[in-house]
Amino acid sequence: MTFTVWHLAGACVIVAVVVAVTAVLRTRHKDIKKIAYMMDALEDGELNFRFQDKNKFNRTLNRIRTIFEKQRQQHEQDSWTKLIRVLTHEIMNTVSPIASLSDALSKSMDAQGHSDLDVKAGLDTISDSSRDLIKFVETYRELSGVARPVKKAVDLQQLVEKVIGLNREALSAREAVCTFIPEEPDLLVYADEAQISRILINLIKNALQAGAKHIIISGRMDREDEVVLRVSNDGEPIPAAAQEQIFVPFYTTKKEGSGIGLSLARQIMRQHNGSIDLVGSDAAGTVFELRFR
Repeated sequence: MTFTVWHLAGACVIVAVVVAVTAVLRTRHKDIKKIAYMMDALEDGELNFRFQDKNKFNRTLNRIRTIFEKQRQQHEQDSWTKLIRVLTHEIMNTVSPIASLSDALSKSMDAQGHSDLDVKAGLDTISDSSRDLIKFVETYRELSGVARPVKKAVDLQQLVEKVIGLNREALSAREAVCTFIPEEPDLLVYADEAQISRILINLIKNALQAGAKHIIISGRMDREDEVVLRVSNDGEPIPAAAQEQIFVPFYTTKKEGSGIGLSLARQIMRQHNGSIDLVGSDAAGTVFELRFR
């Protein structure tokens, strides 16, 4: 009888341990699924999820989500602040001379409509400034109206070689060389060929304006099966103070630049669920990286 009771008690303990371990493993499996779901949502920029605050683990995940949400809001606010600052600067630079000159011409005229100022020259200046303002607004409209990409499977080598061909005259005029180096064969991207070509053309143009003599475009597949396209050049480096601003719309360090090329490139890559970043720019060279996910 005693033997049976002891064995029965031992069996109960074993069952209890098995049940407890199973419950822990099941809970961990659910928690792992929650983490995977949260990571997918964060990667897609979706922060409208929330786990029920029934336990400490769920509260921790919700706290992480809140932190990401605050950071995104702060980033968006900073981006809008930079954009408004640049827009205000550009518009005021154009409108102020128009207002000042118009006022001066108006005050200089007598009752018969005669003026000591050169009215024609003044009106020509107003006309030129007005055209500049219209051009600026059209550029902004282009930036804010990026078309949805029409994606298809694109052979990366064919795309890059086509872009190099389109820039052959500009490269020759600057005595520069652009080379494509595929680190592995048959690289394909699912993308809008025209839009990606536009990005590469802009990067080559920027490199040439910086005095580059060697532009190298390389392609590879990383460990996460993302296609990575790198565009490097040996031109003058981007000033350190400007490196954090180059993707801000209308920001430019060049007199002839519109300041939308890189911001437009970033919009295009985002619509491709990818990214474009400045890896670095110093005496060793300037490197941009495009990622296709």
